[in-house]
Amino acid sequence: MSDHQRRESSDAGTRLTYFVIGATVGAVVALLFAPKSGRELREDLADATRKGVDRARETSTQLSAKAGEYYDAASARAGELAASAREAAARRGERVSAAIDAGRQAYRDEKQRTESSALSEEPPALGGGGQSQNF
Repeated sequence: MSDHQRRESSDAGTRLTYFVIGATVGAVVALLFAPKSGRELREDLADATRKGVDRARETSTQLSAKAGEYYDAASARAGELAASAREAAARRGERVSAAIDAGRQAYRDEKQRTESSALSEEPPALGGGGQSQNF
């Protein structure tokens, strides 16, 4: 989920929360200052409470649906990123394996070249043609 989507979701949730709180406070204040009998006031309070609960349920349902959408989007994006990372790791692994194989082959070639050149060289002559060497 991008920062923009997170901020947008947070702002919408905050605004909705303040709206519900403001509507509830306004309804309670209006009922308390209305010139009605106790029975009418209780009925109005019960009605306002039911409406508030209904609004809260609607809001909860909407927020749950929105959260589900964001979760699904985030899950899909995470899956895409994981697949991309696996592919990149596989490509790098193949390159590393190829480099290791090339290094091994170069070692074998050099070893074989060194061994064959050592066999083809004549051993150095001992004795030096009748001259004595004192050590």
